[in-house]
Amino acid sequence: MEGSSRRRRRRFGSATAAVALATVLAACSQQGGDAAGSKAADGYPERNIEIMVPAAPGGGWDLTARSMQKVLRDDKVVDRAVEVFNVPGAGGTIGLSQFTGKSKGDPHQLMATGLVMIGAIEQSGSPVNLGAVTPIATLTAEAEAIVVPASSKYRTLKDLMTDFRKDPKSVTWGGGSVGGTDHIIAGLLAKTAGVDPSKVKYAGYAGGGEATAAILSGEIDAGISGVSEFEEQVSAGKMRILATSGAEPVEVAGRPAPTITGEGFDVELMNWRAIVAPPGISDAERTAVTEVIDTMHKTPGWQRVLEQQGWDDYYHTGDEAETIFKDETTRVKGIIKDLGVTT
Repeated sequence: MEGSSRRRRRRFGSATAAVALATVLAACSQQGGDAAGSKAADGYPERNIEIMVPAAPGGGWDLTARSMQKVLRDDKVVDRAVEVFNVPGAGGTIGLSQFTGKSKGDPHQLMATGLVMIGAIEQSGSPVNLGAVTPIATLTAEAEAIVVPASSKYRTLKDLMTDFRKDPKSVTWGGGSVGGTDHIIAGLLAKTAGVDPSKVKYAGYAGGGEATAAILSGEIDAGISGVSEFEEQVSAGKMRILATSGAEPVEVAGRPAPTITGEGFDVELMNWRAIVAPPGISDAERTAVTEVIDTMHKTPGWQRVLEQQGWDDYYHTGDEAETIFKDETTRVKGIIKDLGVTT
């Protein structure tokens, strides 16, 4: 294997104890639906599938959606075109609002989402939350990475945290939207280091491309995002990885990166991503969409994506996916409140 495929992919367990492993997929139990829904189940997709990325190009959701697009096409999972488009802003809540409104009842409209959006919803007080969508499947989970420019004086996470403890405002952190997973990592680090999380100086960006540019330019001192988003820059020698947020070390660019916990800070968090349909689709339509995603998940192409990106296979559909959405919303809401990052 080469590139990011060298990283050992681990199986990531359920995010919450409430998700029962024996739960029967909702798709298997949904046999009803009206005539139109039954037709959709038999012949889905009847036209092109569109996947919204509620963020700017270059981030984790964008990479997930475009990977899905390639596998659905190349492995001939569907015989229709799959289009991906971006609606950036407010941690995904602008796209979420558009998706739940304009796309209501249309099973050919899908949206990438995940843990980051839950944090953004809680932080912004968005009137629309993930309870408004139709969960199809959780797909992947990935450790977060803390990186600095290659020219940075910080060689280790301990070096960075030493300055941060002395003067929290002397270190500028950056990543995805305020209140998202990246911001939560910075807040948890602060809390673990005995620093008031509200003192974290954090810059949020609409997409991974903007965050990467900010790190490389020195606009921010330390960047936080999914490991896969920094792989290319680390491999090219333009960034240095200080630590990752999973339970086990992850190999990046041919070298193992230490964990945050291993560096002496008790912080562990995995960023998961998912695919959802809009509200208002029938049971039969939900079953049809789920069957397509289930077929995609089993393809050699999707398994290669997981290996190449170093993503954990975090595949849950039906009742399991819905329970994860609900339980993670409760968990993240508590973290956001504790860290004082709500508006």
